[in-house]
Amino acid sequence: MLNDDKSIQALVRLIDDPDDAIYEHVRDEIINHGPKAIPFLESSWEEDNYGLLFQSRIENLIHDIQFSSIKEELQQWINTPHKDLLTGALIIARYQYPNLDEQSVRSKIQEIRKDVWLEISERQTAYEKVRVFNKVFYGKYRFSGNSKDYHSPLNSFVNTVLETKKGNPLSLCLIYSIIAQSLDLPIYGVNLPNHFILTYLDENNINPIINTENEHGSLFYINAFSKGGIFDEAEIKQFLKGLNKPELRNYFEPCSNSAILTRMLTNLISSFQQSGSAEKVNELIELRDLFDFKV
Repeated sequence: MLNDDKSIQALVRLIDDPDDAIYEHVRDEIINHGPKAIPFLESSWEEDNYGLLFQSRIENLIHDIQFSSIKEELQQWINTPHKDLLTGALIIARYQYPNLDEQSVRSKIQEIRKDVWLEISERQTAYEKVRVFNKVFYGKYRFSGNSKDYHSPLNSFVNTVLETKKGNPLSLCLIYSIIAQSLDLPIYGVNLPNHFILTYLDENNINPIINTENEHGSLFYINAFSKGGIFDEAEIKQFLKGLNKPELRNYFEPCSNSAILTRMLTNLISSFQQSGSAEKVNELIELRDLFDFKV
């Protein structure tokens, strides 16, 4: 460990070498040390005054190490059999917020969960439970769809959505479903084109309203972007008809957590394309490409 520290310190002192070939070698060696090199880089950035080139190289190195770490963590998440949705969302959030306090995010979600838990009971119907959930989520905590600044990247990161209480359809559905599932409510994301919604699964696969078998296993659907409005399959069919889209099965049934993160990355790519952040767009595409053939 001590030898590692000395090696990193020695490499950091060579960052300002004017020879590009030497710098490239130094850069590769520092990146190979991974996140443990970051404190040494940050300390040198603050304490050593070697000029703008030195500072710029350090900033780029820190970013490259952090991006490499995010990419590795996301790949590990993809390869795990149980893909925890919140964990995946936090990995993506750390792309933009590398020093993110994950425990703070988890605590905020637990706070909302506790308030919902205090209000629901086993005696309530599925509809009543969702109405109670909506009362807490949209009433007490004032979550809402950000229609005024719809394409802002802030609408896609779980930490900023929890802070601002505003998000896009996907992020609101993500937080809603994470809390719901932790309360044993069978609420899952549905990957509609141009929109993202939730389904409340009919655990008996029977629709009590018409008393017939439910083709897609959903009791009803929830529009998290519009204060948790409840609607049915017929409205999805009408929505698809308006888009000239076929009635594919996956437009009515829950999607995988991998599909949710893929769409989150797609939303972020679109947001940063609009703001002209080409480097972020390329990196986010690189992250999204990790999901190829694994959704």
